[in-house]
Amino acid sequence: MHEFNNPHSLRSEELSAQRTGFIARLIALAFIAPLVTILTPWPGPLFSYILLVAFAFLGWGAWWVAKASWGKQWHQYAFVSADFILLTFTLLYPNPFVPVEFPPQFAFRFGSFIYFFVILAGLAYVYQPKLVVWGGISAAVSWTVGVLWLLRLPDTVWEQTEQSSVESISNLIAQPTFIDVGVRIQEVAVFLIAAGILALAVRRSRTIAKRQARLAGERENLGRYFPRKTAQMLAERTDPFSEPSEQNCAVLFADLVAFTKWSEKHSPGETIDLLRQVHGLLASIVFRNDGTLDKFIGDGVMATFGTPDATDRDASNALRAMTEIVTEFEGLKERGDNHLFADLEIAVGVHYGPIVLGNVGSSERLEFAVLGDTVNIASRLESATREIGCRALASAALVNAAISEGCSDMSEIDKDLVPHGSLSVRGRTGKIEVFKFQ
Repeated sequence: MHEFNNPHSLRSEELSAQRTGFIARLIALAFIAPLVTILTPWPGPLFSYILLVAFAFLGWGAWWVAKASWGKQWHQYAFVSADFILLTFTLLYPNPFVPVEFPPQFAFRFGSFIYFFVILAGLAYVYQPKLVVWGGISAAVSWTVGVLWLLRLPDTVWEQTEQSSVESISNLIAQPTFIDVGVRIQEVAVFLIAAGILALAVRRSRTIAKRQARLAGERENLGRYFPRKTAQMLAERTDPFSEPSEQNCAVLFADLVAFTKWSEKHSPGETIDLLRQVHGLLASIVFRNDGTLDKFIGDGVMATFGTPDATDRDASNALRAMTEIVTEFEGLKERGDNHLFADLEIAVGVHYGPIVLGNVGSSERLEFAVLGDTVNIASRLESATREIGCRALASAALVNAAISEGCSDMSEIDKDLVPHGSLSVRGRTGKIEVFKFQ
């Protein structure tokens, strides 16, 4: 029935707008109710109240069907037609409760056709130009049928039979059963023109709504990789990574130990279940500590702290994320219902230093990337945990940077950080000082 299904889709906008239209209809009916009470002799308003309730029910029904999973497009068209048919009946059928008897043709003397424009305006809320056009056609057809019905009444006067004069025209108009066909044709013609113009305006609004839904979806996608405030900043910038930049940041790698052997013993369904739980845990910890989820790498993750903009808490946040990953993964393993994690361990490596931030790839396919020696060292530290026999390794550069930032909970983290000394990093000359997290 609708084009998109995500929370920020056009479907969501349509439903929200239609709900607003329903509320607007209730407000309009609330204003009309006292109006008919004043203008209609009692007990005539009772019949009008019944019709007002019917209009409210049709508005609620259209909104209810639109949001239902079984709702079809033709349902909306049916409700629009029902609206204009009911309005035609309301305006042309004599009120049986009015104590004064008027001929049915006399209904045209009250200029009630203007109420058609109220319902037409309500169709602007649904972001569907075709529905507005259908409303114009439905109104024109139902009103024309009503006029033809009154024209066929035996006492209806609608054409000039004698030589035109001011006196003869005045006498003709003065007859209560007279119907001015020219005016009725103008009503239909003007209404169709208004419906066409409104449909063009709705089409324009629909284009804008689709664009906004797309932008909201793109902002939501950014939220899968960046903290909320960073995603908002990136969404507001134009091409934020067009020029590479150099800055300091912390890089974290986390990976499951013995996952290859584990996957041999478990089904694909269990593997997917495990990875979803692990990725969800890692992503939540990274975001909770203001990190950026760079990418999922098989059964692991790469995250950065200090991209796209560096802060004065990047090293502290990375160090805290490292300890939380280790402790919360252990918590997963200790849960009695989580047998999937029994033979697995987590390995984490974190380093702090200069990186290059920017877009890589071709003009057809660009990717946001964090590059540099810092990334390589963090990856090597994660691998080195297996050789050392610990769950996490943090470079001295990271620990020193966290201390210089004045990390308030460094005393707690220090309890589990043990200096390991110098470590040779595979593929790199020289050694680096590291701390291990038991």
